[in-house]
Amino acid sequence: MTESALELRSEIKKEGKLEISLAEVPIPEPKEDEVLVRVEASPINPSDLGLLFGMADMTTASVSGSEDRPVVTADVPENVMRAVAARIDQSLAVGNEGAGVVIKAGESGIAQELIGKTVAILGGAMYAQYRCIKAKDCLLMHEGVTPAEGASCFVNPLTALGFVETMRVEGYTALVHTAAASNLGQMLNKICIGDGVELVNIVRKQEHVDLLKGIGAKHICNSSESTFMEELVDALVETGATLAFDATGGGKLAGQILTAMEIAANKTAKEFSRYGSTTHKQVYIYGGLDRSPTTFNRAFGMAWGIGGWLLTPFLMKIGPEATEKLRQRVAAEVKTTFASSYTKEVSLAEALSLDAISVYGLQATGEKYLINPNKGA
Repeated sequence: MTESALELRSEIKKEGKLEISLAEVPIPEPKEDEVLVRVEASPINPSDLGLLFGMADMTTASVSGSEDRPVVTADVPENVMRAVAARIDQSLAVGNEGAGVVIKAGESGIAQELIGKTVAILGGAMYAQYRCIKAKDCLLMHEGVTPAEGASCFVNPLTALGFVETMRVEGYTALVHTAAASNLGQMLNKICIGDGVELVNIVRKQEHVDLLKGIGAKHICNSSESTFMEELVDALVETGATLAFDATGGGKLAGQILTAMEIAANKTAKEFSRYGSTTHKQVYIYGGLDRSPTTFNRAFGMAWGIGGWLLTPFLMKIGPEATEKLRQRVAAEVKTTFASSYTKEVSLAEALSLDAISVYGLQATGEKYLINPNKGA
């Protein structure tokens, strides 16, 4: 093994330019309680793109450098520079999660036991050929699970499980989910079907409706259809769902969901209230697929809320013991409930081609890319 390896870095220059490149960094030596993982799979999630692209205008992107060491540059709009001020002129490692094989370990027993094993990691800086991390933070994959199968063990699975746990903790009995045909959405459907939880899925294409029907989803509403609101209200009446998780963020969808919840609640109300339904209706925004402002008309009474939801604060809230139970469920069901599919596997260099960026940068359903940092190495 060489003394250095490649790691993908993203930097915003003070001149207003984004630069994404491959840096050669020393391969770390694991400490007593650490392991060194040869990374073989790391997904490009929507949550990775914010750090990777830094709010740059990727329509201005160009590539220089060599085939094996490409450098992507793009303009960062002037009105965005203030928002990214904290990261200017800092070369930042990218990639939230991934999986690989432990090739070296520190002297502790827990570290030594992982040598030669496939593990999944949530620790940042995963778009790299090697990653050194504490042994206790690794999720050991069951026998026969490949790094590609274990690469998406954290962000999507724990988020989907987190939605259901949030529902239970906050006293709700059913869920609404947008962008529901995504990898995360498919996992959430499988969880809800298995756990007996009613789920209302909101999608925007007929092919997404067909996909979800194929995995057993019952309630699917297509927001591009003229009958969307009527179908959504009917699904909410049938399920009683008053809690939603919205991946789009911007636009009017969150407001439409609250309005539909209000209509559904009034359909079963025993008496009229001039302040609207007393049933609390909640939408948590957890993504930003739509970057436009969030807009809504207050047609849903006074008992409602819109807030943000993030995985890391949720896991901190429930504590390490509850988090570990969720992690172990993911490990046990990684080939079934939490299986992920990818459009393409690319190397670090291939991930920086304009063709690849134009696909995974859209964050479109069914266009998920997997980086194998050691592809061809």
